[in-house]
Amino acid sequence: MSTTGSAQPAPTSAALDPLSALRDDGGPEQDVFLTGTVFLDIIFTGLDHAPVRGTESWARGMGSSPGGVANMATALRRLGLRTSLAAAFGDDVYGDYCWESLADSEGIDLGPSHRAKGWHSPVTVSMAYEGERTMVSHGHEAPAPCVRSAGRPRSRACFTDLAPGRLESWVREAHDEGSKIFADVGWDDTGAWDPDTLADLSYCHAFLPNAAEAQHYTRTGSPEEAVRALAELVPIAVVTKGSGGAVAVDSLTGESADLPALPVEALDPTGAGDVFVAGFITGTLAGWPLTDRLAFANLTAALSVQHFGGSLSAPGWPEVAAWWQYATRCGGQSEDVMRRYAFLSDLLPGANRGSALRRATPTIGFRAT
Repeated sequence: MSTTGSAQPAPTSAALDPLSALRDDGGPEQDVFLTGTVFLDIIFTGLDHAPVRGTESWARGMGSSPGGVANMATALRRLGLRTSLAAAFGDDVYGDYCWESLADSEGIDLGPSHRAKGWHSPVTVSMAYEGERTMVSHGHEAPAPCVRSAGRPRSRACFTDLAPGRLESWVREAHDEGSKIFADVGWDDTGAWDPDTLADLSYCHAFLPNAAEAQHYTRTGSPEEAVRALAELVPIAVVTKGSGGAVAVDSLTGESADLPALPVEALDPTGAGDVFVAGFITGTLAGWPLTDRLAFANLTAALSVQHFGGSLSAPGWPEVAAWWQYATRCGGQSEDVMRRYAFLSDLLPGANRGSALRRATPTIGFRAT
């Protein structure tokens, strides 16, 4: 097994390059750089209800896949973006599996990543039921060297998680180099919800919190009020509303959009938020109108929840094309949806060609016999 990420993207199932028009501009080799923690995700689905204390529950489905920051990295790469990831990987079997999945199977550049000797991979067990999920995770802080900035390649965009009181020098360096910074934020356990503590927010090109986080930080009563308040702090503000869709304001272009989610039967919502952000980053770097960006992000998230797991549920262009071809030939979508996604007709010719995507399976591998 290779322990160094390739400098060049490996072939993937992506059959369309949304940034092809930018490839000859002398820009960075990488499209997106991101950093974070890679988990081994074990997902149980088909539960009729939440686990009950003192009882045993059997799940009708199970999958395993790289998780954590791997969700977004895989989603970006499957949409044709050249993606570089900085993360620590354990030197255990779980670490082998996650490294091989991301570097060899997905074509993600792991040059800035490293294998941490004697450190076991973090693990998350996710249980999906009633359209939601409950997660239990275990892990320890990765040992030095710190991977958050070491070996960071130049890129058109970067993604980061903002945290109260945390400063990331690499974010500012990337911003100064001209990289567009996309960010979301986690739950504030302190309860302060003070936007002034998000030190790197002023360096962000786009901020994409969920509705609860956005309303807490802006002291507003609705996602629509929250996105307008956030638009005064960052050029592009997006607030996700789960099954309600998303609302966004682009202060650079003067556009605003509020689009519902696509109604689908969700198998597993793990990683859907990461896939949404990947879709939005793709459309933004490609220069699409805000409404198309938001619609595409909703679509990629909707396609992802119909499969197990986070990273390996992410759709590629063949899946996007298959959905649009079915909608146009067989129907099943409203007139509003067909108008909303009409931009795909000009984008997708030939995009349905490509190899089948890897999906989460109940095991991380079988022994050769």
